[in-house]
Amino acid sequence: MLAMFMAAIEATIVSTAMPAIVSELGGFSLYSWIFSSYLLMNAVTVLIYGKLSDLFGRKPVLMVGIVIFLIGSLLCGLASSMEMLIAARFVQGFGAGAVMPIASTIVGDIYTKEERAKIQGYLSSVWGISAIMGPAIGGLLVEFVSWRFIFWINIPLGILAIIGLSLFLHEGITRKKQQIDYGGAALLFLSISSLMVILVEGGVHWAWNSAAILGLSAVTFFSFFSFILYERKVSEPMMPFYLWKERSILIANLTSLSTGVMLIGISTFLPTFVQGVMEQKPIVAGFALTTMSIGWPIAAIISGRLLLKIGFRTTSLIGGVALVAGSTIFLTLSPDDGPIWAAFGSFIVGIGMGMTTTSFIVSIQSTVSWQIRGVATATNMFMRTLGSTIGAALLGGVLNTRLINYLESKGVEGELNIDSTTTLLDQSKRSGLTEEAKVILQDGLTFALNSVYWVVFAFAIVSFMLIFFLPKKEY
Repeated sequence: MLAMFMAAIEATIVSTAMPAIVSELGGFSLYSWIFSSYLLMNAVTVLIYGKLSDLFGRKPVLMVGIVIFLIGSLLCGLASSMEMLIAARFVQGFGAGAVMPIASTIVGDIYTKEERAKIQGYLSSVWGISAIMGPAIGGLLVEFVSWRFIFWINIPLGILAIIGLSLFLHEGITRKKQQIDYGGAALLFLSISSLMVILVEGGVHWAWNSAAILGLSAVTFFSFFSFILYERKVSEPMMPFYLWKERSILIANLTSLSTGVMLIGISTFLPTFVQGVMEQKPIVAGFALTTMSIGWPIAAIISGRLLLKIGFRTTSLIGGVALVAGSTIFLTLSPDDGPIWAAFGSFIVGIGMGMTTTSFIVSIQSTVSWQIRGVATATNMFMRTLGSTIGAALLGGVLNTRLINYLESKGVEGELNIDSTTTLLDQSKRSGLTEEAKVILQDGLTFALNSVYWVVFAFAIVSFMLIFFLPKKEY
């Protein structure tokens, strides 16, 4: 729970502080890379850590992941440019890949099938605590100290988690000869990273029909195709495709991919809207996002009880309805609605996430044996992280492209550009803008974010439709 708290509080604190970070370091066009770099390494390593935990046990792998995460956190706080911060986030994401899946897998190991649903719900309460503390601490640190401390606060938490694991987690492991799928990891990294560059830079710095985009598209296709072929031949694949033959796992993983896009779309861009367009303080923007992480654990606890009564398919369908309802609120969000309405939409999406993720984890862990539980759990979390990775790049690209289109339609592209939006995120810089420039930038940001939320809404519909295909049998 300590390790999960560290990872959970990271999500809400960074999103709250991002406007302040961009305001100081500049480079609004690189905004989505702060999330994409972290998520890319998280996505690529999560399956490797899951496999390593099946080979060597959960304890040593989780502890190594925490140490790498802390090194990355230290470097993030020392960054003096957006490029340095992005590089440090790569390191942080490399460690983060171990934390969430292995912590969830440990619960699957310790508790029986009957206890698991309830305990997974309790474990999700960590998100509630971090949701309340994260934006509050983040907002206060940004306003009164420095955004750098939002990364450094991880260090004491990580040290406490390592001490706790050392003292209290005891496991008897039959060690096997390790066969780590480094080739699969390299091919996956190449395919995802090239796809991310296409989604972020296409139509912004490079034309869609440029040689760079076409070349990267070819790299993406061939590396992903090679990854699938390679994984089918290797003896210990990082992505065991035989797991996907189980229908409940297939649907859970595909739905997690689509909800991952939704999750990053709201958590990344909501604070920007509340601060830049609604002109609210960082702490208010943080609390607008907080409600998602409050709704998540509440729904997870309820979900844990519902699973035993109505089954995971019906529970997941309730979550799917909440995802569609919440994304509809964001679709209709305007500057006049205020942060309370934005917070309500965030809360409803959190309800949907809590219902679906708990159902998926419990059903997957009930389907497989201990020997593959680590990689099975990690596969589901990989799909959600992959969704967030692709979503951060895709939605960042949509935001940048639509913002450029709006500025061009107003004929001010020579005076204002994407990075001019940075001035909206700092109160002192915003007051230095002319009224006309401020209105154009705020209207442009609203226009661009509305396009982002249309994409989020589309993925909510896809998630709901996928859930219908879950098998009706219960575990």
